[in-house]
Amino acid sequence: MTEDDQKQRMAQLEAKIEAAKKAKQPETRADADFSGGELAWRMVIEMVSGLGIGFGIGYGLDSLFGTLPIFLVLFTLLGLAAGVKVMLRSAQEAQQKQEAADSSADKDERD
Repeated sequence: MTEDDQKQRMAQLEAKIEAAKKAKQPETRADADFSGGELAWRMVIEMVSGLGIGFGIGYGLDSLFGTLPIFLVLFTLLGLAAGVKVMLRSAQEAQQKQEAADSSADKDERD
């Protein structure tokens, strides 16, 4: 076997390996569309993180000042309000993306 034959076989093998790698790669999404489950988990995480941060700040201030759990209650409610606000903003963003996708699909159908 000559050196040219080995180089040609090696090039063919490399091409086959590249084709196999491309076939096994998962498809990537062009934009950040969220499925229903992903959106639901995102909202749950936003709500829980708002509550947790509010609870932590309130507990820390109560421990620092030695007060009744007034700061705990106050900041937990503020964390709840912040979580709801962020959650609603995420829902609105998802709705806008869905409406944009629907309008572009309608436009394509008309053309």
